[in-house]
Amino acid sequence: MRVLVVEDYGPIRGAVVTALRDEGWSVDLSGDGTDAFQKVQAEPSYDLVILDLMIPGMDGLTVLKSMRAKGIDSHVLILTARDAVDSRVSALDLGADDYLSKPFAMEELVARSRALLRRHYAKKSPVVEVGPLSVRTSDHRVMLHGATIELTAREYTLLEYFAFRSGELVSRDELHTSLYGEVGGAASSNVVDVYVGYLRKKLEADGTPRLLHTRRGEGYILELREAAPDGAKDPS
Repeated sequence: MRVLVVEDYGPIRGAVVTALRDEGWSVDLSGDGTDAFQKVQAEPSYDLVILDLMIPGMDGLTVLKSMRAKGIDSHVLILTARDAVDSRVSALDLGADDYLSKPFAMEELVARSRALLRRHYAKKSPVVEVGPLSVRTSDHRVMLHGATIELTAREYTLLEYFAFRSGELVSRDELHTSLYGEVGGAASSNVVDVYVGYLRKKLEADGTPRLLHTRRGEGYILELREAAPDGAKDPS
């Protein structure tokens, strides 16, 4: 998942970035509204923008208004002063998706961020299920046929992205951007292929039919398909 954190106060910005990166997400940061708007224009595929209102350059409300005017539909979580009711109302009316008053608990910010990411991918439940596979986004627990599967942090991040987009074709570039925050070339595609291979081995370790399918030259799809006839092979 790609997140942009826009906060000019260094200690808060650093703590938020650390907490979100601990979730396995790709996080960019900015301390200036003008710079932040340039970033979202250049990269409108951010899943979430965490936006403080009191920032230098363009203020947060102007950044939000400009984003929506440009058709940028990334979810936006506003950070505001506790007594700034008018600002919160204005932000929601301008297209913000949620707000959090300062000071806040980091656990709540992360939970609200997870909720907005689920909403971004039209997933209301914190548990995403694909056939016998269950991905619990609240605590990163993955189960297959009711048994827990141990994944590395990178493998989990990759699987969570597949789960949010289950049934959809996901390109290698999209996967690399989700993992690392940038689009790469052939070398990055190879890195993605390697991690997909690790993940696939764990998902199929007990003989489970393939859930992660390859569409050659295009990318991957996570979905449960009907079993192939006896003697036939899954073409992916």
